[in-house]
Amino acid sequence: MVPTGAASLSEAQYAPTWESLDARPLPAWYDEAKIGIFIHWGVFSVPSFGSEWFWHSWVTKNPAYVEFMEKNYRPGFTYQDFAAMFTAEFYNPVAWADIFNASGAKYVVLTSKHHEGYTNWPSKVSWNWNSMDVGPKRDLVGELATAIRTVHPHLHFGLYHSLFEWYNPLFLQDKSNGFQTNHFVTKYKPEVIWSDGDEDATDQYWNSTTFLAWLFNDSPVSETVVVNDRWGKGDACKHGSFYTCSDRYNPGVAQPHKWENCMTLDKRSWGYRRNAPATDYLTIHDLITILAETISCGGDSTHTEQVISGFHKHPREINSLERLSKIIRFCAYISSSHGPRFTSSGGAVYGIVLHWPQDDLLTLASVSSTASTSITMLGDSLQEVLKPTSILTISLVSRQLQPR
Repeated sequence: MVPTGAASLSEAQYAPTWESLDARPLPAWYDEAKIGIFIHWGVFSVPSFGSEWFWHSWVTKNPAYVEFMEKNYRPGFTYQDFAAMFTAEFYNPVAWADIFNASGAKYVVLTSKHHEGYTNWPSKVSWNWNSMDVGPKRDLVGELATAIRTVHPHLHFGLYHSLFEWYNPLFLQDKSNGFQTNHFVTKYKPEVIWSDGDEDATDQYWNSTTFLAWLFNDSPVSETVVVNDRWGKGDACKHGSFYTCSDRYNPGVAQPHKWENCMTLDKRSWGYRRNAPATDYLTIHDLITILAETISCGGDSTHTEQVISGFHKHPREINSLERLSKIIRFCAYISSSHGPRFTSSGGAVYGIVLHWPQDDLLTLASVSSTASTSITMLGDSLQEVLKPTSILTISLVSRQLQPR
């Protein structure tokens, strides 16, 4: 089990060193959350072609992106011209909060700034390149934070923030201003800070440990905030409240440190792609499998919602989110590297079987029973008291269940 923190987090003072920062206990809410939702949304949602790295791919002359621009936009069109088209006209943060709550997720992470440098909030150091000055003329971050805390206050709100920017001329000025991070923590009070874009420089360059010491000691979220592991080149899988290690990290076995499987519904992109074929999206079975594998091995799973500039979602996508509320809400975990996955809560052990056995007999070699053991299948009201055995075998036919 991963040690979790209690209400005494504020009693400790953390120095700006990894040795000190890594000693901070993990806030209990995150260990118990299990499922989160990660939203990639920005100017890249307007062309919605290829990936959220659209600008970089276009500037570096990727043929597919160059051809897309030549076919669809006038000569001389710049990436900055997309910002005025980023209207967010159908953005309803209360409706978003309702969907997130229905999904069973316990935390939500919104992009505050991706590598393009455009901020989804009125940043003073990104003048004319933020959601208040150009595009929606709205504080997208602030509106969602308020909606979640007002309508569904049990949900935890967090922010993704890219340290690096591709082509913003204010990047160096941003560095001298602490990379905006202190300001948006004070303003929006995120309980998850998902840092990214760190790999080109060390954590000393980003001033990461100084920021984290302030975050854990003196920030308005010092008691509850958690952070990932992308704070400088070489830091991934080494430092942070939880490890992401790499995109879509899924080790398949229990880990000694809390980790997160940050994965996407679109297998190829974190941002919405209008040219994505249906086969590039995870099926509900794919998603359940990933959730079971992740949670049974001690991780949290964030699945990314790709949002287009105006926010239109297919009803089937919303239904898929709502169906997650019926999946995997358990508090502790046991791991098995093969076969069924197990979680536990109190005195109950939950087995998650991802494939129907060919002979209709389910054998659980890793589960033994005693004279007081009983078994109930989810979706079946019949409870059966088992005989003591070292290997548990269940007839699914006798349980009156059929494969789906």
